Amino acid sequence: MSHLSLTTWSLHRELGPLRWTYWDDVEKTHKTRIEQQPENTKLVGLPSILEKQGLKSLEVCHFHFQNTENEYLVEMRNAFKKSGITFHCLLLDYGDISSPDDERRKSDIKFIKKWIDIAEKVEAKSIRVIGGEANPSDTAALERSMDSFQQLIDYAEPKGVRVVTENFKSLTSTKENCEKLISSFNKKLGLTVDFGNFEQGVKFDSIQALVPFAESIHAKANYDHNGLIDKGEFEKSLQIVANSDYNGPITLVYDGPGNLWDGINEVKMIAEKYCD
Repeated sequence: MSHLSLTTWSLHRELGPLRWTYWDDVEKTHKTRIEQQPENTKLVGLPSILEKQGLKSLEVCHFHFQNTENEYLVEMRNAFKKSGITFHCLLLDYGDISSPDDERRKSDIKFIKKWIDIAEKVEAKSIRVIGGEANPSDTAALERSMDSFQQLIDYAEPKGVRVVTENFKSLTSTKENCEKLISSFNKKLGLTVDFGNFEQGVKFDSIQALVPFAESIHAKANYDHNGLIDKGEFEKSLQIVANSDYNGPITLVYDGPGNLWDGINEVKMIAEKYCD
């Protein structure tokens, strides 16, 4: 049965300092930039809030972790267990495993492995890894991405962490590349389908093609310049999922204006009609 979930991206303005990791081409290393935001919501408190909201799982962006010390990770793991909320996926938003720069690619794989270790400690079911930032027509980049994914899957499997990717960033922006990646791993690589990451002209066909592979749906609606939701477009995307055999989380994504919980609840009221 499909169920409603939430991504911490929907609360990005309330989760405190954001730690953005980036690759410094000059120093050939990873660096961290911190952007200060008001700390109205603590990540470890979210599972209990979600339980009261009737949501069943949470997907957590890696930059919303306050830190990665063992004590904090244990606290987070216990918060999920106590609430009964599933830590469905750790959303790693950094890394280019398709890069032609061998040093960069190897360094990013090493970085991703550290987050696989973190996913194991917090007992996340999976970790979302970006397929790559190369042009989707770059076949050599797709091969590099496949090789990198194999290394990551081999590392994650013994830890009980599933590696998934998403139609996110350039290389996996097309349904064709997503299909090639997923079909190359005989079900050992999972897929998240995000409504908001497809170009409008191919959006519905792409969702239709990729839902059979999906292990998470990121349900993101479009809004006009007045902040009004395009309900018809959103419902059409949800109906495609409802007409399939999909039985995973429908993860609510909101990054519009105004009060975040009001925006989340508006999306929730629409999406819940399409859950089993």
